[in-house]
Amino acid sequence: MRFIPVTCEEQVEMLARVGVTSADDLFSHVPEAARLSRPLALPAPVGEVDLAAHVSALAGRNVDAGRVVSFLGGGCYDHYVPAIVDAVVSKPAFFTAYTPYQPEVSQGTLQAIYEYQSMICQLTGMDVSNASMYDGATAFAEAALMASRVTKRHRVVVSGAVHPEWRETLATYVEAGVLEVTTVPSVAGVSDADAVASAVGDDVAAVMVTSPTFYGTLEDLAGLGVCAHDAGALLVVGTNPILLGVMEPPSVYGADIVVAEGQPLGSPMSFGGPGLGVFACRQQHIRQMPGRVAGRTTDVDGRTGFVLTFSTREQHIRREKATSNICSNHALNALAAGVYLAAVGREGLAGIGEACVAKARYLADALVATGRFAHAFDAPFAHEFTLRYHGDVADMQRSLLGRGFLAGLDLGRFSASDAGLVLFAVTEKRTRPQLDAFVEEVSAL
Repeated sequence: MRFIPVTCEEQVEMLARVGVTSADDLFSHVPEAARLSRPLALPAPVGEVDLAAHVSALAGRNVDAGRVVSFLGGGCYDHYVPAIVDAVVSKPAFFTAYTPYQPEVSQGTLQAIYEYQSMICQLTGMDVSNASMYDGATAFAEAALMASRVTKRHRVVVSGAVHPEWRETLATYVEAGVLEVTTVPSVAGVSDADAVASAVGDDVAAVMVTSPTFYGTLEDLAGLGVCAHDAGALLVVGTNPILLGVMEPPSVYGADIVVAEGQPLGSPMSFGGPGLGVFACRQQHIRQMPGRVAGRTTDVDGRTGFVLTFSTREQHIRREKATSNICSNHALNALAAGVYLAAVGREGLAGIGEACVAKARYLADALVATGRFAHAFDAPFAHEFTLRYHGDVADMQRSLLGRGFLAGLDLGRFSASDAGLVLFAVTEKRTRPQLDAFVEEVSAL
């Protein structure tokens, strides 16, 4: 019964109960032309041992970051995940009780969320954080909708230096016409400040940027914040949480909402997911914040307890009052982020950020020195940088993959105007011998 959960006798009984004689009768309303009239093209059945070997062979075709040296970035990064992270998130109490509807039986999960929120507030400099969202892209889109609710305005200005997939996600969210998006171009890898100023008017709810940008460059957040606030708009900043260990928090520059992709905080790349949407804002806007917020309180006996203080979604309140239709949050990834931050600590996070930045600068200079690359922009960068390759990017990447290196992200896949540009990411995992070996292989191309 392991592989056949329903017997033939049980099938006959169920069909009779609903008043039909065969499974085909269940699909009689589907046009004949739309129905599959032949058996599925499946191979002959095999035993469990052979099947496991076959599936293992298929999985072996994937080339993961454990088998190559990765310089890929663009939103998903090869950081080291301490063993304690997996040890904690794998505990059944956390692994199965990730949706804390009943606080009396979910105290551990609620406390973990509360601790995560507290750490995110410390990192971003914001007053409140929610219990996480799906990923950075959806957090960015939800920030636009939240800014519209706060300001009662219906247009946002988005920098062209924001990750194109984040901008695409925002476009999907507002496709119904609830919000108008004005995208301003980027210049030299950063937002065009003059274009932003020209686009901002009294109908704009928010100026939305990221720093670091999609190109790895750092924005003038202070100037963009002044531009937004002078027009009565909010400043939404997307960032990288690892780098907040060495950079000033966005709050210093006047950010009203801070979002991020939290995957670098203890979640493996895992072929692209799941991620973690970080979302924090100022206290006065908490009632317009999407998602859920865990709070700390005391019970009738004076003992500390944890509850869902805010749960502003359709499942809990009237639909017209809901701030988001997000069905759940990535609480397990948020738990991983909390464990990661607690494990590395303030000094550890700063050390990781410093290592990433220092190694990125070393590699950028070394690659340019080969003559195969040139700096694409003059703007300062953190642990990602964009170079222009003198040749065919696809051929270069294909050749280096055969030698054990994932040679960055081809930005030409996102925009024809970025053809020839390659985005490199360097994390603390990259060693000096790996960097030097990569440069040597590039020189030999």
